[in-house]
Amino acid sequence: MKLKIAWVGKTKEPAIQALTDEYLKRISHYAEVEGVALADESAILNLREKAGSRPSHALVLLDSRGKQFTSEELAKFLQNHQDRNPKPLALAIGPADGFSDNARKSAAAILSLGKMTLPHELARIVLLEQVYRAFTIIQGHPYHTGH
Repeated sequence: MKLKIAWVGKTKEPAIQALTDEYLKRISHYAEVEGVALADESAILNLREKAGSRPSHALVLLDSRGKQFTSEELAKFLQNHQDRNPKPLALAIGPADGFSDNARKSAAAILSLGKMTLPHELARIVLLEQVYRAFTIIQGHPYHTGH
């Protein structure tokens, strides 16, 4: 599976960058993954477009109005995408004021990390950890259950 984790804005905190790098490394054991900082919503929406011979991405937006999953449900979502969709998957955390209606309408799916508001850098870490957890669930690794 090819996976892109995208977010708006540069990383300000070194600790956030260290955690981002750590989880991207962990995820790379299960999928081809890339983390990318983008300038704005339009750059995120461009992930859906073909760039030369590269395939477009199936775009999943993280938005407070999206569907909430358990860790197991996220694992199933990722497994279903891997099994049924040849496109790389892009999971995107948007700008501080959220995604526009147009962006939400154009997404393949909209997911929420929960009802609480999180700073964007923290939301990125939560998303990365949950994606890593999902892959360990798919592979039957004991990380999720703590065994």
